[in-house]
Amino acid sequence: MRKLQAKSALLPEGWAKDVSLEIDADGRLVSVASECVLDTATETFETLLPAPSNLHSHAFQRALVGLTEVRGPSDDDFWSWRERMYAFLPRLTPDDVETIAAQLFVELAESGFSAIAEFHYLHHQADGVVYDDLAEMAGRISAAAQQTGFGLTLLPVAYARSGFGGAPPHQGQIRFSNSAENFLKLWDASRKHLHREDDKLGLAPHSLRAVTPGDLAIILGAQHDGPTHIHAAEQVKEVEDCIAWSGQRPVEWLLNHHDINEKWCFIHATQMAAEETTALARTGAVAGLCPTTEADLGDGIFNGRQWHAEGGHWGIGTDSHIGTDIAVELRQLEWSQRLTHKQRTVLAHPMQSNARSLYEGALAGGAQALGRISGQIAPGYWADMVALDKNHPVLVGKTEDSLLDSWIFAGSRACVSNVWSAGRHIVEGGKHIERGNIAQRYARVMKKLLA
Repeated sequence: MRKLQAKSALLPEGWAKDVSLEIDADGRLVSVASECVLDTATETFETLLPAPSNLHSHAFQRALVGLTEVRGPSDDDFWSWRERMYAFLPRLTPDDVETIAAQLFVELAESGFSAIAEFHYLHHQADGVVYDDLAEMAGRISAAAQQTGFGLTLLPVAYARSGFGGAPPHQGQIRFSNSAENFLKLWDASRKHLHREDDKLGLAPHSLRAVTPGDLAIILGAQHDGPTHIHAAEQVKEVEDCIAWSGQRPVEWLLNHHDINEKWCFIHATQMAAEETTALARTGAVAGLCPTTEADLGDGIFNGRQWHAEGGHWGIGTDSHIGTDIAVELRQLEWSQRLTHKQRTVLAHPMQSNARSLYEGALAGGAQALGRISGQIAPGYWADMVALDKNHPVLVGKTEDSLLDSWIFAGSRACVSNVWSAGRHIVEGGKHIERGNIAQRYARVMKKLLA
């Protein structure tokens, strides 16, 4: 049994002082008590918060950051960016992917995240041939999570088509394409790569353009207790193509054809109509928002104010990892709403700090989307926690909600001092415990890829 103390901590009932925590050998919180007489012999932190989970990631894309900023001969958009991403894929080996994922997890942990949902679709060799182990690449993602101590919900992705109506995959998609039946074999083979008590396996049909209704029915027939994630309504063209195919918008089609519930996470959903926003919010599904990626790719702005008014659940991901900082993601989310509505504190509850509302929303939605018992400092929950450096110039002299507001709206990863994932102490003094070794490996990989 390990014991920690905090002079201030954000508990489910609100801010508490002089908090004592006990963590068992599995990494779960056993006891949480406030107003304690703090023991001078026990490690004590100024401020402890629950640590959020990152609900959407394509880890290999961390290596692509900065390589897609040259404009082509015509207008640049998501679809032209996608072609550049496809051209990058053949270079990546399993060793490369493991190293890139480890570097990403280090960066995310140092910003305050404690776990990730990896929307994993880079399955095969460069020529499309399967590895001897169908789940070789899934194993590399899991290995990176184990090396870094980062929590993992693995979401093997089903991708079978290149567009609505069942068009076959094209050359750029061969590393991740499978029939529905072969995908389920790969998905089942992924289980053996998950070894830790807090590891979770979910399911991810990529999008309605990437699977037919028949494919989707087969995939969703898999028996599992994890979450189901899907890209939906990210781009205007995607919505237009879905209407041309089915007469319905993507979210509308999914609501009309499947039992959408709190186990689902709809990634992006930046192009929902008002009636879809209301209907999806009422299912209890999570909206998986990736604000810096959505800005980078020109996806559009999520209908946040209506979703918030409907009591919709949401969480934060970093998708292509153009940004890897929880504070920046939450700030971008709120600022996009301010620019849209020409107001301030759009996503705050009345009489509540904006950062508190944003942070607690991301905690709850992220935990739900990962199927992870986290997001609270409370008995029975994984000890996913973050400590802030109150000596940082942005935070000095601040307490409680004022501290959160300063971190989220004026701070960065530099404000984070310590992070735990399922009790694993992975960030100390602002640096990940494996930062040096992993950074050296990552540098070698990038030099090779860019040679």
